[in-house]
Amino acid sequence: MSQARHELDWLNDEVVVSEVDIVNENVIAGKLPAVIKKVLGWGYGNSTWPLGFGIACCAIEMMAACSSKYDIARFGSEAMRMSPRQADVMIVAGTVNEKMAVVVRRLYDQMSEPKFVIAMGACASNGGPYWDTYNVVDGVHKVVPVDVYVPGCPPRPEALLQALMEIQSMIKTGKRGLVTKG
Repeated sequence: MSQARHELDWLNDEVVVSEVDIVNENVIAGKLPAVIKKVLGWGYGNSTWPLGFGIACCAIEMMAACSSKYDIARFGSEAMRMSPRQADVMIVAGTVNEKMAVVVRRLYDQMSEPKFVIAMGACASNGGPYWDTYNVVDGVHKVVPVDVYVPGCPPRPEALLQALMEIQSMIKTGKRGLVTKG
């Protein structure tokens, strides 16, 4: 039994030495920060926590995306966060009026960096059918920077899932920009 244990210790020592060599090679080559950044990006990209800001009929589709049929948990977004301090993706689903714009901005400011915004539906994107009303903001992009637009009135839950996948892609690649998914 002691001989078998001795053989196992030798095997573990060899594995540790090879892992140390790999780390030392990356440190010497200056690649370790890039490797760590890539690993953290993968982990962060697969665990986005959305802040659901459902204002109108798009909120029903957002809730449907959380149901078992669409299973938003596959993308690391198990539950909508009720606190902006716990969220990193804000989903604005519905018409934003002038009074609500102040609240949207305050919630966005309370989110920790990096933070992303999805404008879900025609109302959040450009005011929708209410665009010409005196109190409606002509798109949430006038209040907070938007990363992904999801067109539709209301958009399907699948479109929201595609938008979340786009946010994950932005996180993993480090690239940000305006994207329309639908």
